[in-house]
Amino acid sequence: MKKSTTLIASTAAVVALFFSTNVNAQKLGVGVNLGVPTTDGYSFAIGADARMQFDVSKQISVPITTGYTHFIGENKNGFDVPDYGYIPLKAGMKVFFDPSGSGLYGMGEVGAAFGVTKNSGTSFLYSPAIGYAWSSGLDLGVKYEGLPKNGFNTGQVALRIAYGFKL
Repeated sequence: MKKSTTLIASTAAVVALFFSTNVNAQKLGVGVNLGVPTTDGYSFAIGADARMQFDVSKQISVPITTGYTHFIGENKNGFDVPDYGYIPLKAGMKVFFDPSGSGLYGMGEVGAAFGVTKNSGTSFLYSPAIGYAWSSGLDLGVKYEGLPKNGFNTGQVALRIAYGFKL
């Protein structure tokens, strides 16, 4: 639990730092995530998220993401694997490869996954991604999301379909 508290405090410090610095623009994106679990016992993952994006420059942004993700359990060798749901809280770095600040990008986020299903607890969360953002606000991305805990890694490869609004 001490690691979770440290991670949450670190995330809060990063958020406070970026709110207090001179960022150029803010964007709010809302998206749907459809995933293929990389962990045995789950058949599908689905989620929704909201992402605040703080532009440091045209090519570099700081995203802060939260939402809800749900892994659908399946019957494995006569045993029903229970569904697993969590609320992610992540912060990271998004880098656009085009100087215009749209187009192809790479992103990495880290944070915590707060389990909402029975006995799921809190775990570290990491998520590298690659995507394409149009200047109209449409954003398509592919990400890996991993949640290592107790020597076991629950994960998914997901497609994110989102739309971003300038604030």
